[in-house]
Amino acid sequence: MDKTLKKIALIGQPNVGKSSLFNRIANKRIAIVSDMAGTTRDIRKHEIEILDRKALMLDTGGIDETNDAIFSNVKRKAIETAKEADIILFMVDGKNIPDDKDKELFYELQRLGKELALVVNKIDNDKELERLWEFFEFGIGDENLFGISVSHNRGTKNLFEWIYQHLPVNLETVAREEAEALKKQRENEFDFDDEEDYSEEEQEISQQEIINKEVDENKINVAIIGRVNVGKSSILNAIIGEERSVVSPIAGTTIDPVDESFEYKEKKITFVDTAGLRRRGSIEGIEKYALMRTKDMLEKANMALVILDASRELTDLDEKIAGLVDEYGLGTIIVLNKWDENMDTFQKIEEEIRRRFRFLSYAPIIAVSAKTGRSIERLKDKIIEIHNNYTQRIPTSQLNRVIEEAVIRHSLPSPNGAYLRIYYTTQFDTRPPRIALVMNKPNLLHFTYKRYLINYLREQFNFEGTPIHVIARGKNDKMGDEEYLEKS
Repeated sequence: MDKTLKKIALIGQPNVGKSSLFNRIANKRIAIVSDMAGTTRDIRKHEIEILDRKALMLDTGGIDETNDAIFSNVKRKAIETAKEADIILFMVDGKNIPDDKDKELFYELQRLGKELALVVNKIDNDKELERLWEFFEFGIGDENLFGISVSHNRGTKNLFEWIYQHLPVNLETVAREEAEALKKQRENEFDFDDEEDYSEEEQEISQQEIINKEVDENKINVAIIGRVNVGKSSILNAIIGEERSVVSPIAGTTIDPVDESFEYKEKKITFVDTAGLRRRGSIEGIEKYALMRTKDMLEKANMALVILDASRELTDLDEKIAGLVDEYGLGTIIVLNKWDENMDTFQKIEEEIRRRFRFLSYAPIIAVSAKTGRSIERLKDKIIEIHNNYTQRIPTSQLNRVIEEAVIRHSLPSPNGAYLRIYYTTQFDTRPPRIALVMNKPNLLHFTYKRYLINYLREQFNFEGTPIHVIARGKNDKMGDEEYLEKS
């Protein structure tokens, strides 16, 4: 077992679902699952992999403040494990109100200064989400609070994404693949004797072109998503110029996703016209499969059109559907269909959308009419533009300059007197753009400063329509990272 892996500790009182979550993350039935409090007493370890990042998962015994010698030993082991861990998942039972025992233990873990998430389990439906507000009493930000249902596999994707963002990036593999691609192209296009005739700058430009070519294969997968009867099929037909999807005023006509590809400005665009989403309580019969297939489609897409009905008021369901797009990290355009109002009304609706969809603040809003064809060509051009933003890679030198300017304008915070320093910055991935801040104490960088840097990056570069992930990393998180970061 790799001793350099980051450790994730599961902490909590008995019978809150730690072992079930352990099994869900590990994707195997390893931990013993039982309704009997205190089933898990020893520390179970298992190497896990979330996408391309690995970690060591530690499942601790349930903690219970009793005089029982067994539980006393369990608590001791759990706290010791938490001290050794890099990431702590503190689980509580969402069926019960927060108790003082949970708060006391949470504050004790908080003082360790580790990456800490409060995981509220057994939030089985939308109605029970309201109980999540009670757990803000712990004094934790909403970016570290997760309401999930392990048994229903609900809300776990957001938690997995949070864990993923806090695991080291294996840049060594990326660097090796890019070097091999560069070497292969050189072998095909040049004699090795000519290689030394190229300056370092020319070689870097050549390598950058190869990287971008590998990332951008001129293929765009676009998900069309929205609640029922907002005009998704009509918009698809208007964009491709033919009636491909069945259009009907009857809500829920489209059940199976309909794929359609066409060429536009040297790009191959593939649309998936999804079944409309309704409130969970209104889903009946075959529409349950439509919801499942919609989520499957979002996993394959790299861009989404969030369709809203401009002739009707926005609803909470519109927000939930848009939240799916944000959850999958897609390039996004908000499309107002059935538009026939004046500009003053558009400004009013735009303000309402921005208020409700703060998490999609980067997404442009385009008012169209599938019926008359208004702004359909503009929408097609915007798809190309957002895709270019989504797949772009900013040179390291430019990123360093911009981040240095941002730090000069607004100094890095000094939590508890700690001196923070950013050594350098680089973009290590696209779709969406992922940017690493290589610094001395990455765990102490507050999310509000990351948000400030993201906003500053948006002012300097065209990232319209795409989320940006800024991730703080230690200088020696992975052997080989430093060389790659400095030469990207």
